[in-house]
Amino acid sequence: MFIDCHVHLDPFTDAEVGEILDRARQVGVGAVISAGTTIPSSLRSLDLSAKHPAFFSGVGIHPMYIREAFTDETYAALRDAALSTEKALVVSEIGLDFLDVDDAPDRAIQYTAFREQIRLARELRLPIVFHSREAHEETFRVLREERAYEVGGVMHYFQGDFKTARKVMDLGFYISLARPLLRLPQLQETAVKTPLESIVLETDATPQPFKSKRENWTEPRHVATVAGALAELKGIEVEQVERVTTANMRRVLGERGWGVLSKYAGGSPSP
Repeated sequence: MFIDCHVHLDPFTDAEVGEILDRARQVGVGAVISAGTTIPSSLRSLDLSAKHPAFFSGVGIHPMYIREAFTDETYAALRDAALSTEKALVVSEIGLDFLDVDDAPDRAIQYTAFREQIRLARELRLPIVFHSREAHEETFRVLREERAYEVGGVMHYFQGDFKTARKVMDLGFYISLARPLLRLPQLQETAVKTPLESIVLETDATPQPFKSKRENWTEPRHVATVAGALAELKGIEVEQVERVTTANMRRVLGERGWGVLSKYAGGSPSP
């Protein structure tokens, strides 16, 4: 069983999500974890998790959606959401984004939101899935200062060099590979050097109306494609990639989280 550890399926209808999960199941993807980007999107993901056994959720506010101060009320809303169902497995998607655009969120607010959401993860004993764009050193600094390593987790949609990957691993986190692995030579080199035991898989799937053909939209089924590319780069069988990356997700989630995932989605790879 493959696990897609990071998607954004909340914008789809219930029926569309069912179809997406069916297509994923046909290539061996047994579970997806859909990240929240706002409180409403987190709640929508939780709602979908109640309707689809293979669907699990994160709760969190993406740094590009931090438009106002992160307050005690914000913290409480995320906490209540996370505690509303056992299928909330991670605090996600959180982090820092220093992309230089006109409407970029205030960085001071981003820092506060990131720190507070790490604090929430530590309170609830949930791993985090974090985002970092143009902000790696600051992201790593906050992770250290807030002791995020106590809950661990994943740096999602990793596209960096091996030096960066090593910093992620040294902090006790996993790197998550997605479809950029198919086209970026530097990322391919990083994947070869990075131990398989430090890698998990994702698609970051979300609606892509800018693509002219619906069948070209990235979906969780493409985890199998990423796994195949990784296997080829490392000169191993894709079954080994499947077994090890899924066992890695077992370690990310911990025994409680893995027990929940297994209860609904099935599967029990050896760690």
